[in-house]
Amino acid sequence: MVIWLIGLSGSGKTTIANLLFKRLKKKYINIVHLDGDRVRKIYGEKIGHITKDRYKNAERLSRLSKFLSDQKIHVIASVLSNFPEWQKWNKKNIENYFQIYLKVSLKTLIKRDNKKLYKKNVKGNRKNIVGVDIKFIEPTNSDLIIENEKNIKSFKKMIDRIIKKINII
Repeated sequence: MVIWLIGLSGSGKTTIANLLFKRLKKKYINIVHLDGDRVRKIYGEKIGHITKDRYKNAERLSRLSKFLSDQKIHVIASVLSNFPEWQKWNKKNIENYFQIYLKVSLKTLIKRDNKKLYKKNVKGNRKNIVGVDIKFIEPTNSDLIIENEKNIKSFKKMIDRIIKKINII
């Protein structure tokens, strides 16, 4: 199975993926967490954040997820995933693919700004921010949409919703 978490920077993808991984690892020893930022580092290339580079990273994540899934390794992927064609490719080519969209308004993300991306963008120190400089294309065919507008101390309810929707454990 591949659980594909989509959302803008600061939406909670990595946090939820880490918690979901920790919970599922108790039952599935053959599970990995692929994070978009970490995959960039794994490949070791100087890949940027312009649309062309983001597309390349999206392709890598999709193909790597399929490769692992085909070997019966479960995948949790936390990715911005701004390319509908790769989301469609995933649904078509990956068995047991579940797409979850973490929906958060840009206003809330700017307030949170955990990585200081949005602040740097306003000051002119950072460009190519999806949702600001690069249009974010909301996914239209997700298996589950989780609205994450509130500052939550516990993500347990979100994890429970994901597990229930996917019908695992």
